Amino acid sequence: MTATRTAPDAGALDLRAGDLVEVRGEAEILATLDERGELEGLPFMPEMLAYCGRRLTVHKVAHKVCDTIGRSGMRRMERAVHLTGARCDGGAHGGCQTACLMYWKEAWLKRVEPGGPPERGTPADPAAAPPGAAVPERRDGSFAALGAPGSAAPPGPASGRRLLPLIEAATRKEPGPDGEERFSCQGTEMLRAAPSCLPLKDVRQYVMDVRTGNAGPLFVLRALLIGLFNRVQDRSRRLPGWLRFRDGMRWGFVAGRLTGPTPDGALGLRPGELVRIKSKAEILGTLNQDRLNRGMGFDEEMSRYCGRTARVLSRVDRCIDERTGRMLTMKSPCIVLEGIVCAGAYTVSCPRAFIPFWREIWLERVEEPA
Repeated sequence: MTATRTAPDAGALDLRAGDLVEVRGEAEILATLDERGELEGLPFMPEMLAYCGRRLTVHKVAHKVCDTIGRSGMRRMERAVHLTGARCDGGAHGGCQTACLMYWKEAWLKRVEPGGPPERGTPADPAAAPPGAAVPERRDGSFAALGAPGSAAPPGPASGRRLLPLIEAATRKEPGPDGEERFSCQGTEMLRAAPSCLPLKDVRQYVMDVRTGNAGPLFVLRALLIGLFNRVQDRSRRLPGWLRFRDGMRWGFVAGRLTGPTPDGALGLRPGELVRIKSKAEILGTLNQDRLNRGMGFDEEMSRYCGRTARVLSRVDRCIDERTGRMLTMKSPCIVLEGIVCAGAYTVSCPRAFIPFWREIWLERVEEPA
């Protein structure tokens, strides 16, 4: 049986959004990992090696995470943060294009004072780091560019000889019954890394959101009220239809109507093109009753961006299914839009900042401003 290594409480960094930290070196990180390349169930992934010795700011404190595997709600995460711009480039995971904002245990970081000298052999300036290693990201969690798969820099020669084989081996699960390759990453192992549910009524999470600078008081209060509304709506589905409000739908009120095949609307969009996200009514007209268009979901968080204008950042055709670890290949690529991320407004201020995928039929080209 594999023992899970736990980080000691002593020396906790008590980080907040905006704090400057330095990612520890490979040898220091290796000393924190168990035989599976994990700390408290959270894998340290090969894509993270490029950041060793780098200085970044804390984007948000990852004290909670939404469960995308079991749909159990929010789960509690301990001693972890997201770093600004540190998204996975999928280089060690079959070129997955989900671009998740990676989780960093505090034990892998050290606090530094702004303007302080770097330790010997560590680059203090992002420009000194390997090209393509970081994903430029704005303070609000949106982003301007994604790293290319495989862009991560190799680790240092000494510690890398021990660390890299360990964490590379951990990127694969046992093959499926049909022999299909299955991947393991922070996303697929999230239920082990965040093993306990975080009840909506636990007010400490909202205090933590504000205290750490993850969100302002009004945003947190609004997210809490929406969470309470959604809880009531979920339970109301057991009632007769005439007693339900909006048929028990969650806040955002996304419901598809189609019963047959859903429509296609390929535009052949390319990176850099300017588009407008269609109205919610137009998008709902393309969804079936499971809120899917040809297998791709549209949710309440995405509906907040309806009517917004954005540039196409990339086309996406492959991503890892976090439930199974299998690589999903899309028959028709989806679109990633610059600056559009899940803000957690309808998911109790979740700091995960997922990048949503958009069907082209949900978008329309916009003329460039003169």
